[in-house]
Amino acid sequence: MKKYLLLLSMGILSFNLAIAQPVNLSALPADRPLTKADLERALTPSTNLLPRFDLDFQGGTPGELVKTIEKAIAKPLNTVIPDEYANMKLPALSVKNITVAQLFEAVQRATTKLERYAWTDYINVNRDPQMGSPVTFYFDWTFRCGFKTDGTPTENSIWCFFCDMPQVQHDPTICRFYQLAPYLEAGYKVEDITTTIETGWKMLGITRPPELTYHKDTKVLIAVSDADKLKTIDDVLKQLSTGKPKEKSNDKGTDKSKDR
Repeated sequence: MKKYLLLLSMGILSFNLAIAQPVNLSALPADRPLTKADLERALTPSTNLLPRFDLDFQGGTPGELVKTIEKAIAKPLNTVIPDEYANMKLPALSVKNITVAQLFEAVQRATTKLERYAWTDYINVNRDPQMGSPVTFYFDWTFRCGFKTDGTPTENSIWCFFCDMPQVQHDPTICRFYQLAPYLEAGYKVEDITTTIETGWKMLGITRPPELTYHKDTKVLIAVSDADKLKTIDDVLKQLSTGKPKEKSNDKGTDKSKDR
């Protein structure tokens, strides 16, 4: 009878390999019959056997979360955090009687959200021939981040931090030329135009704005930067072209941009 129960239990373990904690039932004393507790332990998901703890995390980086966990479980945690994600902001967490595996699953759920991203086409043949404006496409992406490991989690698992993000677009650095004569003849000053452009970059939070240089002889504004940032110049000039003409002025006024 005991042999029959042993074979039956091992068969069940094989069927539930993905979630069951491996237990060597044959190592039990030969003179002791299998009990209900033996079978329950054999069929208990391995994640439920991990140490449990309480955690109050006020929010912060992945590294700060790891330190908080290590303090709660009183032992080091095997983690890998790529440099590009080291400053990622994680939400606050307050949980009790939880395992590391359950906590990291909760982090992934808490960070999941639908976001809209933009992809800019800088070589589209249908762009405006005069302004050279790039064409931007928008798409939705389900973002999430957190820690994950391979296989069934154990106390010695290595947890890697990840972020599900769309492919990063590396904008080319280009040099663009803008003829300002029509705007100067309409009454604008060079400083009016460049200040408006720079204000837009500042409001967008661009810490390294494009370099601007105004060439007086040709009345051309020269800009060098990532192509996406130069779209602000296109937008400003389009809006200025729809404004009412002002009193004529020359381009010799105060100019904070560089002269060549």
